[in-house]
Amino acid sequence: MTEFIIIFGALTCLTGIVILVDPEMVFGFLRKHYDKIAVHILAVVIRLILGIFLIYQSGMSKFPFVIEIIGWLSIIAALIFAVIGRNNFNRLMTWALSQVKTMGRVGGIFASAFGAFLVYAFV
Repeated sequence: MTEFIIIFGALTCLTGIVILVDPEMVFGFLRKHYDKIAVHILAVVIRLILGIFLIYQSGMSKFPFVIEIIGWLSIIAALIFAVIGRNNFNRLMTWALSQVKTMGRVGGIFASAFGAFLVYAFV
């Protein structure tokens, strides 16, 4: 499970770096596919699995309390995404993607920092 968290952190960090270099590579892909049900299901399932893993493995990290809180927040986000339904999820994605021009690179910085933090916490 720790390996999954480290891999997820590394991929998140890498994605953040890609967003910094070429935001359209990530956000263009999302614009093309956000309305597919698979994206909604993945958004829920990945957050749920990550949250469970983070809570279960928090004691193995350098920051157990912080990691557990992040795990619970991930599970709450997964439940919210599951409950809001497809139409509201698509509206949320449309709104978020409309913010890319002004906030895209800032999001890339936060994604990189978050991914690096996860890797650091478990290595």
